[in-house]
Amino acid sequence: MTRLLDADDIRRALRRLAHEIVEANHGADDLVLMGVQTRGVPLAERLAANIEAIEGQAVPYGPLDVTLYRDDVASRPVRALNDTRFPVDVNAITVVIVDDVLFTGRTIRAAMDAILDVGRPDAIRLVTLIDRGHRELPIRADHVGKNLPTALAERITVRLAEIDDVDEVVLEAVAGDGVADGARSASGSGVRA
Repeated sequence: MTRLLDADDIRRALRRLAHEIVEANHGADDLVLMGVQTRGVPLAERLAANIEAIEGQAVPYGPLDVTLYRDDVASRPVRALNDTRFPVDVNAITVVIVDDVLFTGRTIRAAMDAILDVGRPDAIRLVTLIDRGHRELPIRADHVGKNLPTALAERITVRLAEIDDVDEVVLEAVAGDGVADGARSASGSGVRA
């Protein structure tokens, strides 16, 4: 196991990402952050706090559970649904999807479907703490905390203090074939293989 980012690295990345979001949106008006369950939620909360510190204006944020929108829902273990809560009407505003790790792009496709089921935003943008590559869908993050190219036989694990009592990003080797094992453990665990 190799630690790639520590708490200070994550804090600096989130501060920079907040500045990028504000710049791309020309301020904090007509903006909502939706954190993909599980670790995207505290990341969205932290980004909202950073944006408020920059702009002096609160930015609404909420949790987004994409479980029922996944294209592999039938092949995944059954799990309890998490909360989805849109704090504002998403019509005619910019919705920023916040996730911890961008890998194949399938989670983000599911997140876009979930958002479009409730409204028609002016724009949907994507912020991710880590982009590890290996896309299966044509999805690209608008704002990335850190690009960390990986092998398929490696796993990126994001741990956040709100859930895991520590802020860090680590790289681990995956036993077995890596892809199937990592895909099964990825959802909601902070682990993205």
